[in-house]
Amino acid sequence: MRIDPKDTVRVCVQTGAKYAIRPIKKGEAVIKYGQPIGYALCDIAEGALVHTHNLRTGLSGKLEYRYAPTEAVRRTAPAPRTFPGYVRKNGAVGIRNDIWIVNTVGCINKVAEALAKKTGAKCFPHPYGCSQLGDDQMITMKILKGLVEHPNAGGVLVLGLGCENNNIGVFKEVLGSWDDERVKFLNTQDVEDELEAGAALIEELRRSAEKTERTPVPVSKLCIGLKCGGSDGLSGITANPLVGRFSDAFIDMGGSCLLTEVPEMFGAEHLLMARCESEAVFEKTVSLINDFKDYFTRHEQVIYENPSPGNKAGGITTLEEKSLGCIQKGGSAPVVDVLDYGDRVQRPGLSLLNGPGNDMVAITNLTAAGAHIILFTTGRGTPLGGPVPTVKISTNRALAEKKKNWIDFDASPVLDGHDLTQALLDYVLSVAEGEQTKNERNGCEEIAIFKDGVTL
Repeated sequence: MRIDPKDTVRVCVQTGAKYAIRPIKKGEAVIKYGQPIGYALCDIAEGALVHTHNLRTGLSGKLEYRYAPTEAVRRTAPAPRTFPGYVRKNGAVGIRNDIWIVNTVGCINKVAEALAKKTGAKCFPHPYGCSQLGDDQMITMKILKGLVEHPNAGGVLVLGLGCENNNIGVFKEVLGSWDDERVKFLNTQDVEDELEAGAALIEELRRSAEKTERTPVPVSKLCIGLKCGGSDGLSGITANPLVGRFSDAFIDMGGSCLLTEVPEMFGAEHLLMARCESEAVFEKTVSLINDFKDYFTRHEQVIYENPSPGNKAGGITTLEEKSLGCIQKGGSAPVVDVLDYGDRVQRPGLSLLNGPGNDMVAITNLTAAGAHIILFTTGRGTPLGGPVPTVKISTNRALAEKKKNWIDFDASPVLDGHDLTQALLDYVLSVAEGEQTKNERNGCEEIAIFKDGVTL
């Protein structure tokens, strides 16, 4: 199929591979999605496979950008819609009422795991919280703060060791304020039996959480994270555009969506910049892109590498090609805000969130930023999930049929012309109402924290 009339390649819908529609000269831009995805390394004959052997990236270093906004897409607002959620004392709304254990330091991962097994609470091991300095430690604390404050948790036990950099006293300063009935603290060095003391506090939290029942709340209270991982040549044709249409419909209902994976915006960032609602948001987007390029070059890495062998095996050749498919998850709505790593969503609409594309780091980032649910498109498949429901959306039918225990929603009927936007919206709201995703059923709920600093 030919995705855009300007394209010089067509895509085989069975394999995701690209083939030249016409002869392409050496050095000529190869066009897919109506945009350049790289340049021909040699003359490419009509009908020839276009991939790593004859296509190179066109990406380089930092670029200069000019604010040239496109006219906003205007749509009719749908009728208001509600769902049953858990309203917290601060007005935040959760879609789950679980008890979470958030440990301040990796030294007590096994204590947290033992407590989770003993009580049924959820825990999220990580290796950080000590021997970190400056901004690196602050990043860890901001992510953990985002977990403690997440409204999907009916109660949170903050579990500390006692001697770590990120000790409970220091962490409380970052938290600022908290609900004493919803958040409890335990330094394991301060008690004789940490399992007994921890279980008692978790029981208190559980009794408190059970007092909160689901009540009707507007869909506009929800925030949805957007993520893709293990992509293939159909990601930008089926699942990602479907999620983009969902995102537009959801934002029209007053909801919030978060798009992250900054390196997977490289080569497509101009399309997002054209949608920035103001010049101030545009300038923040420019900084988002160029600062992440600086991060690459600071570590003496090229900015154009597509790091996943699975992406290449799935038919994706360059980072531009990956990016042009990736940003389609953001639909066509205006970009209303740009958030730094560890920040929380502030406004309804589409926001860009600073952070890498690594699957575990990205879903943790989205969770800490306030996402209630994460839509995770994939052409290769993964069991991974975050602390919040992580909806796996397959790009192709073979994956959906092979990995029924991983995949929640099959986007492949889009190839046959089916509009699945309403079906996906209905499914997401059923998850908000309590239907468990595969990652929840399988116990795949993990975190990973971005690190870019010195460890003592």
